[in-house]
Amino acid sequence: MSRPNILLITSDQHRGDCFGFEGRRVKTPHLDRMAAEGTRFAACITPNVVCQPSRASILTGLLPRTHGAWDNGFELDEKIGEGGFAGTFAKSGWKTGFIGKAHFSTVHTFKPTGRPECRASTINFGPEWHGPYMGFEHVEIVLTGHNSFLPQEPPAGLHYEHWYHQGGRGERLNQLYAKRLGPDVGAAQTHNSGLPVAYHNSTWVGDRTIEFLRRNKTDRFIAWASFPDPHHPFDAPDPWCWMHRPEEVDLPDHRTMDLDRRPWWHRASLEGVPAMTDPALRAFRQKQSRVPPQTDEQLRHMIANYYGMISLLDHNVGRILLALEDLGLADNTIVVFTSDHGDWLGDHGLILKGPMHYDGLLRVGCIMQGPGVPAGKVVRDPVSTLDLPATFHDYAGVAPSRALHSRSLRPQIEGEGSRDFAYNEWDLHPARCGVALKLRTVRTKTHKLTLEEESGAGELYDLASDPTEMDNRFGDPGTAAIQRELTDMIRSRPNDVNITQFEPDGMA
Repeated sequence: MSRPNILLITSDQHRGDCFGFEGRRVKTPHLDRMAAEGTRFAACITPNVVCQPSRASILTGLLPRTHGAWDNGFELDEKIGEGGFAGTFAKSGWKTGFIGKAHFSTVHTFKPTGRPECRASTINFGPEWHGPYMGFEHVEIVLTGHNSFLPQEPPAGLHYEHWYHQGGRGERLNQLYAKRLGPDVGAAQTHNSGLPVAYHNSTWVGDRTIEFLRRNKTDRFIAWASFPDPHHPFDAPDPWCWMHRPEEVDLPDHRTMDLDRRPWWHRASLEGVPAMTDPALRAFRQKQSRVPPQTDEQLRHMIANYYGMISLLDHNVGRILLALEDLGLADNTIVVFTSDHGDWLGDHGLILKGPMHYDGLLRVGCIMQGPGVPAGKVVRDPVSTLDLPATFHDYAGVAPSRALHSRSLRPQIEGEGSRDFAYNEWDLHPARCGVALKLRTVRTKTHKLTLEEESGAGELYDLASDPTEMDNRFGDPGTAAIQRELTDMIRSRPNDVNITQFEPDGMA
């Protein structure tokens, strides 16, 4: 097989079960087709359940406590980033491109950092700057892409923001975005947006990715198209906000908080005050990172909007796949779709993300299609998005620039390998939720263990008999052997921790 092009497509905060092929009532026809024509991984997890660490791991092939961006608000060292798959492929003569939300650096900082993704520093870059950045020769960036903060006005902002405000139209678009289309039942961080879909960042990412493919169709390329949705706020635009009827969406079986049945850090992380000196960022994190209890009606409207955001990005994935066919690239391009992490979306009464590693947050979709990838195959071994860089190197025949934690998925794809577990780690600074935590998680086909290393507390779930993770079996004599086995898996992590930054640069 000749060396294929590689196109990585990611969403943001997209649960691993929110696809049509997973049985939920969300409309994802193009991703469903990808799964039918390619191979999907049914037990793929993220190496970290928040944006910056997980994205840095996908780029570098290293675990968070080794690449150093161990929580949101902690910068990925640019030299480490440049040694990731993009920089390595670029040095081997490949065209490399990044389009969309990057989040390799902190966006909301306490002071200017001089990096292009820092809101206080974007004025030093602007729309004519296209990289290099973190190893990518060509970049077109959406700064955050979540409209809790509207697109920055020029001369600040990056590529999407300058396009959004082009010709002075940004003020009108902001007014349309803020228009709350009915019905409004008071669901938290949810509204049906009046922003015309032509100006939505999902459309823009689709457009710019297609242009990158067109411009580089005669070259070998590796590109990353990164959609900011369905990350909160849940604000799908007309008509996508109405595509799914609230009364028909899937509700979690168990959607009531049950903190008395959980390890101590569940309650502590929900009730603690983020340890931030910046009062505005502290207030934002305390309010916007936590969602009060929702009625079933409110939760239905929130999930319907979340589904609409997914359907819109699915539509643009379809446009990208069609462009590959039209440009004659489909037969020589491996396409991967995945996400940085999931969302509780009502599981156990929780919404958004945090240090409770239920599967809705931990597990993500992962689909591959292209030359040499079997159609209709489902791999049920536990794997990680950490494994994507090694997979890219394997298929492309490009050696990595350093030793990786990442392991190629090609043996699983071709039916020659198996995996026992996948691993996740998260050190939480008190700036996040007022409590410092050191969480280590392993997921096998049948069980999941999370340890909090400082206190020794933990939670253990039998996913085979208890898929909704109701009964914590940690410390149960009946599961002692399983607990020891999974603890040994956690302890097998390579001893190459490399943390050099101990205080955050900002919020995220």
